[in-house]
Amino acid sequence: MDKGTFVENLKIRTKYFAVDVIHFYNKLDKNEAVRIIGRQLIKSTSSTAANYRAACLARSKNEFFSKMSIVVEEADESYFWLEILKEAKFAPNEGVSKLMVECLEILKIMSKARANIF
Repeated sequence: MDKGTFVENLKIRTKYFAVDVIHFYNKLDKNEAVRIIGRQLIKSTSSTAANYRAACLARSKNEFFSKMSIVVEEADESYFWLEILKEAKFAPNEGVSKLMVECLEILKIMSKARANIF
């Protein structure tokens, strides 16, 4: 797979991850804690996708590194919120575990991309 195809596939993958999280959240039984955690999770997953798109438009290596640092931070935060939902037993194990696997894969890819800039 060439670099351009990989980048486009990753844009799609991060966007669909955010969409999957939204659908997952909408199926949860809501209480105050789930609403708060869910909002944070939706913000961090959508920010992961949006900032990756912005990184792809970076005008320099420094700008790319900066944007990718935000992507890594937001992906890591997403993983944290998924862990909280799982450990607090607010979410079904199967659904949250699937999202955690995808989130961790995205986090690893983004961390590696950021590390290989310079």
